[in-house]
Amino acid sequence: MNLRTLVDLYVSHQRSLGKRFRTEAALLQAFCEAVGDEPIADIDPQRVLAYLNGNGPVTAYWARKHRALAGLYRFAIARGLATVAPLPRQVARPTAPAFVPYIYSEAELKRLLDAVPAACAGRVPIQDEVFRTLLLVLYGAGLRISEAIALTLGDVDLSNAILRIGPTKFYKTRLVPMGRDLAQVVTAYTNQHNQRHCVAAGAPLFCFDDGTPLSKSAAQRAFRRLRIHAEVQCGGGPRHQPRLHDLRHSAAVHRLIAWYRSGADLHRLLPKLATYLGHVDLSATQHYLTLTPALLEQASVRFERFALEVDHD
Repeated sequence: MNLRTLVDLYVSHQRSLGKRFRTEAALLQAFCEAVGDEPIADIDPQRVLAYLNGNGPVTAYWARKHRALAGLYRFAIARGLATVAPLPRQVARPTAPAFVPYIYSEAELKRLLDAVPAACAGRVPIQDEVFRTLLLVLYGAGLRISEAIALTLGDVDLSNAILRIGPTKFYKTRLVPMGRDLAQVVTAYTNQHNQRHCVAAGAPLFCFDDGTPLSKSAAQRAFRRLRIHAEVQCGGGPRHQPRLHDLRHSAAVHRLIAWYRSGADLHRLLPKLATYLGHVDLSATQHYLTLTPALLEQASVRFERFALEVDHD
């Protein structure tokens, strides 16, 4: 059997199990392009390693490609379509530093909001109030950008201050309660929106001037302009600057800091935060515990308080 036929079978099998399998399918198609559509038995370890290593430094992307190929060959071997997997046993360690989300300070968040009119001026097809409300929803509800721009008017329950999110990238739908301040912002925004655009339940909550749904790429371009106007930046070059998606990370970290300062029980609250954020497991939420010095400082303060107040003898 040739490689492309095997890849098609494997991708179809994974999707029949309910998986989207988009990233893996793209990686496997790239593998086909790299080594050619040859019989599976003719693909040697050197060519596999060349695909994995690519032309640049080894990054976490290497491991993603390795996992995709490992799954493909397990599928082939289990069905008698291959006898061995020509993959390196030792997984390469990334030479590039792991990506760390940017956590905005409260002062930076204020500067971003204040700079919205400047970022939306000129020929930008996004109204000030649309972009400002989007930023507040991303931060205030901790949403992914894809979740926020997919919201329709029917997903907004103003009477109960709830946003209906979904289906998400994990095929789940969840209800996200809004705090009082965010609910007031969204209520005012929808009232203004309904005076200018379609008020049907399926109409987009966030849209361009002509009423068409706001796109992720347009929101990200507007945010890059916003960062410049607000003078929010960090070291590491243009590819490592604060992102729109980092509003979600900042919301989670700020909530954890507030819980630490109030002496709340994080063991009880972390699972609730994971559900609120739409994480499939707790490990993704626990990662936020190590993201900022402020959070680590609050953890240290709590431990010192515990050590001083409790008699361990």
